[in-house]
Amino acid sequence: MATSAPDFSSKNAATHLEDVEDPKNRINVSFAQNINAKICNPLAGIPKPELLASVASFCETYGLTDKLSVFEKGALVAQIPENFESIEELTEDDKYHLRREITHKWHLPKDLYYTIALCSLGSALQGWDNTGANGANLSFPEEFGISHNTWLIGFINSAPTISGLFAAWLADPLNNWVGRRGVIFFTGLFCVFPVLAQAFTQNWWGLLLCRLIMGIGLGIKITTIPIMTSEVVPAVIRGGLVMSFQLWVAFGILVGFSSNLIFYDIGRLAWRFQLAAAFAPAIPVLIFIWFCPESPRWLLKKYRIQESFASFCRLRNSEVQAARDLYYAYNQFLTEEEAFGGSSFFTRFTDLFRVPRIRRATMGGAIVMAAQQFSGINIMSFYSSTIFANAGYNTKNTLLASFGFGLINFVFAFPAIWTIDTFGRRNLLLFTFPNMAWCLIAAGCCFLLPDSAAARLPLIAFFIYLFTAFYSPGIGPVPNVYAAECFPLSHREIGAASCIFVNNALSSILGLTFPSLLAGITPTGAFGFYAGLNMLAFVIIFFFLPETKQRTLEELDYIFGVPTRRHAAYYGGTWLPWAVKRYLFFQGKAKIEPLYHIEGFGGED
Repeated sequence: MATSAPDFSSKNAATHLEDVEDPKNRINVSFAQNINAKICNPLAGIPKPELLASVASFCETYGLTDKLSVFEKGALVAQIPENFESIEELTEDDKYHLRREITHKWHLPKDLYYTIALCSLGSALQGWDNTGANGANLSFPEEFGISHNTWLIGFINSAPTISGLFAAWLADPLNNWVGRRGVIFFTGLFCVFPVLAQAFTQNWWGLLLCRLIMGIGLGIKITTIPIMTSEVVPAVIRGGLVMSFQLWVAFGILVGFSSNLIFYDIGRLAWRFQLAAAFAPAIPVLIFIWFCPESPRWLLKKYRIQESFASFCRLRNSEVQAARDLYYAYNQFLTEEEAFGGSSFFTRFTDLFRVPRIRRATMGGAIVMAAQQFSGINIMSFYSSTIFANAGYNTKNTLLASFGFGLINFVFAFPAIWTIDTFGRRNLLLFTFPNMAWCLIAAGCCFLLPDSAAARLPLIAFFIYLFTAFYSPGIGPVPNVYAAECFPLSHREIGAASCIFVNNALSSILGLTFPSLLAGITPTGAFGFYAGLNMLAFVIIFFFLPETKQRTLEELDYIFGVPTRRHAAYYGGTWLPWAVKRYLFFQGKAKIEPLYHIEGFGGED
């Protein structure tokens, strides 16, 4: 097993840009200051004899000589993916599978769907715990005599995100040591024992301690699972499959609200069952995670090439597709390593702010994570029961209304499976944020209606449900998808950890302060405050968030190589005037120059 990259392929892995001779300069131009916004295939332009010789050396180095012909065909397809029909080395069976990638993009191996489903199941605990705490808020403060201490209640509710925001940084060394599957198994243990222990606590600080310990596992898990899923799926439907993480969070929220209703009649002990029941999704994950293939890109990162190829074969419909994806990713990985490969945790951490390509990914991930929290959805998850109680519902009707919130959240997450890779990440957010803002304003204004008004309670519930319907296919699934895909392989774990840190930090602050905010400025003021934050997020996303849809994880190096000022200038100075002409003045002939130019893939976007 090789432990370091051989020298032979570094020149072939280097990105080919016009009029740039030195390999190091090519890398710097592409990733640090991609002024011309070019997306380049690392294999484009290499003469066929040289490409095949490089493939032969690759196979010999990593003990894959028996698969030489497969890798030769895979490399030729990776070099000209749009014109694979003209490659004479391909058999009709090879071309059949490559055609179906386009015509039947959801027809994928059962091992891939098994991996996605099992990993995503691990995220259900996050939503289930949020809603378990939501229902428990109605009873545990009274039992522990802290019902009037809103800050302490907020601290207990937000404890998992508080400990999770620091634990997220452990995802980098843990993934490096034991891989994606090992980390998912390890964090699953935190999702069983501390969760069950909540049911047996006899005081508020015991409950707080259990939730803090549980948060350690959650912080690492929600960093790792989206990375695992993003690394195993094809680029064309990556968003739709990676967003299954959020779909299962929504499912956990729905099941949590159902659990709250089931245990409601128990009385003052209901909160113990409502909190402890969330352990259930972790059990099958702990047992069956070892039957999933390990992430082939993590194996590639460790230069365990034979195992990476075997994993790709389980996740693709043909060996040629597996060889294509492995050889392409391998060459791009060598380029990334030469450009900004960090050898230590501290180096990788400083690269998040020091290296331009990685700094832009850090900013993009932070934008979507902050936008998700500023949308106000976690306040609904934690405190919808409190909000409905303030609106005038009794305890049972409060839980029923919260169940409706969970049902809407789950059902409306499904459209994103088909729209996130076609409509795009940016467009989903730009469409949903203004709509969420006016829904919050409308719901807040309904609190001003007299308590005697018959329409008061139904209108409040309606606008909260409508807010949730806009949230679920937009800012709901996008952050975890975006954070998992925007960083290079060399910095993916620590980059995703930085995004989860931002998410959990803001979630902790909002969860901690919302009870006091609600008491201080009333529901109307609180909803108006979050509506303003939604519109602020809209403006920031419009100018500063790059689109990532239907790009391979390796191609995104060039997307995030485009300087932020150029991205903002394009959307403010080129796209916006075009949109005004096209959609406001109905000038159908208005033309616009695309921001990104593709080289070596046979097209332009």
